[in-house]
Amino acid sequence: MLAYEDGVDWTRLPDSILLQIFTFLEYSDMPFVGRVCKSWLRVSLDEFLWRYFFYKDFQVDPSVPIMPGKTSWREEYQRLIEGTPVVETEEIHEHNHQVLHVSFSHKGDMFATSSKDGYIIVWGSSYPAEVKYYRDMKLHSWKYTQFSQFNSTDTLLLVSGVHFGSCSSTSGEIAVFNLERDFQLQCRVLNKPYDIFGTWYNDQYLLSGELHWLAHLVSTSVIWLNKAKQENSSEHQAIISRLYKFYNRNASSVRTILVANCLIPDTPKESSEAPERSENKQQRVPEVMERGNPPSHRELSVHQVSITEEQSHRPSNSQRPVYTSPITYTKDYRESETVIGQHIASSSSNPSVALQPSNSTESLGHEDMEVERPKNTSSEEDGMLEWAEDGEFSPPMSLAEDRDKFLIFTTGSKTYSPHQIGFKRIKKFSIPTILDIGPGLRERIQARELERELRNLGLFQEPNWLDYESVADKFDTIDHLIDLNGHIIGMGLSPDHRYLYVNSRPWQANCVIENPLNPPRIAEGIDLHVIDLTTLTEVGTMLRSHKAYTPNDECFFIFLDVSHLYVASGAEDRHGYVWERHYGVCLSRLPHKDVVNAVAFNPRDPEMLVTVSDDNKIKVWRSRRRARELGVNLDEVRMARELRISHPRPDQPLQPAEAPISPEKVSSPHTYFVTQ
Repeated sequence: MLAYEDGVDWTRLPDSILLQIFTFLEYSDMPFVGRVCKSWLRVSLDEFLWRYFFYKDFQVDPSVPIMPGKTSWREEYQRLIEGTPVVETEEIHEHNHQVLHVSFSHKGDMFATSSKDGYIIVWGSSYPAEVKYYRDMKLHSWKYTQFSQFNSTDTLLLVSGVHFGSCSSTSGEIAVFNLERDFQLQCRVLNKPYDIFGTWYNDQYLLSGELHWLAHLVSTSVIWLNKAKQENSSEHQAIISRLYKFYNRNASSVRTILVANCLIPDTPKESSEAPERSENKQQRVPEVMERGNPPSHRELSVHQVSITEEQSHRPSNSQRPVYTSPITYTKDYRESETVIGQHIASSSSNPSVALQPSNSTESLGHEDMEVERPKNTSSEEDGMLEWAEDGEFSPPMSLAEDRDKFLIFTTGSKTYSPHQIGFKRIKKFSIPTILDIGPGLRERIQARELERELRNLGLFQEPNWLDYESVADKFDTIDHLIDLNGHIIGMGLSPDHRYLYVNSRPWQANCVIENPLNPPRIAEGIDLHVIDLTTLTEVGTMLRSHKAYTPNDECFFIFLDVSHLYVASGAEDRHGYVWERHYGVCLSRLPHKDVVNAVAFNPRDPEMLVTVSDDNKIKVWRSRRRARELGVNLDEVRMARELRISHPRPDQPLQPAEAPISPEKVSSPHTYFVTQ
């Protein structure tokens, strides 16, 4: 303890001694010690002191430098305290069944939720969130909705769902709604299997899938390019075109397709044309093989996480903090990040760099200073758009001016469970506008008769679909495969399309697969992998980052999302998780009462996050700063469980003294200093 003694001027202690003393205090003490005098204020704002607090309190690896483009450790500390979405500003009960997915519009003014109640609902993201549009897809023979995605101009919404049918049916459909015409349904496309989900190729074309079985455990996946508006004045106008046809072995198939802008000039090195063959070891065939999102396991027995603390009004700071593994990045990732940071610094005056993280202009304790938000810039694909004189959108006839793209998808070669990530570079091409009529009825009848005659003569030879080499010319090759040796349950692109974040539940070490219908047992922890799409190599890993308990044959998707600053994911332990993307540390757990299926950041404001769960609820989380701007009383709302820091957090921003207090004004010499 420091004590004030007559004849000793504590205000004249050397900065080095004050700095050492202040390290025994907490960050929340700094506004108070800074009121003592000018020298104490100066030391309380020292960047070395705040660097110490930052690494200690958030348990960041000391080898990790400050985020590229940032210069102040104090402002970074402020960002993680004030800018992380941890305040539950809304709990929405509109759905009456499990909510499976949430997605934001590119402008951040809307988000859409999909549910097992069969509804797709579009919300306005203002406070409080209000329903803008909704549609009961059961009227279209859908069992439930499972996925949605806005196109780049936020004029259309792609909605993916599951058809009614037997429990083994994998049939689904994609619907497109027009957001400018009162949510008018303008397109329906078949999609099989339904967990391909579908995705936008560009602003007016989307991708879907189709599965055809060829032989025992062998099939082909066809990727179709579909026009979003399929009402045409001529029957000869093309509205659908086959993009790729892939060979599947061992009961696997293409699933979960994404499209990313290709950032590398050269075609990636192609892997072997034939996927790996399964290894040999006999294992038990599962009795039930259900794909998709099964009913959640509400009783998790010994695995169930205690939610006593989460059920209370506010987390107890006396309890031991919960830690999760940090994201560990490779040296290559850090070096490329440094290059990006230098680019940000050199282009800070250029408004076209708005998609990069911006430097915060606020300082600790200045509540009224707003953080600089990303500017409303056009999407990277806006250069593809053409506008008629009347203002109507006109799709381009050719993609010659557009960059190449990556088709990213999950697949497998050892078992039906998706354990590999496939990459196919989509070269520049012209979208067909005239339908290829193909052979007429007479030609098809003649071909059928010729085949029948050859069969009768024993001269017709059926393709041997089990021998890939003999039929390879009938299929497209996959450019590159990354095997994660585990069940892939989620993928998300970084906003700049540079990195792919993947949730995977790993198989047991050194497992051998003999029966593709019986995958190895998967871990009860989810690993997070980071893949650099410019090198197609893994540059980051987080082992056992969060929990999942369902077995392999019932495993379902846990969607994750990536912003410029944060990474978030759902989990089966009834929580969503938020990590700081650069420093890799887990910042908070967002409680629900059942499995958290999906999360989504507002792309225009990463301080707003939406989580959806099997508890039928939608929760909107905002940062302390945003909550105060909306007039939310932080003492009356529920907070997320914040990790890493164990000492109490102030509910008001820290206020450094406007004028230091002089020693002469101290009324009691023994109550002057703050102690730990």
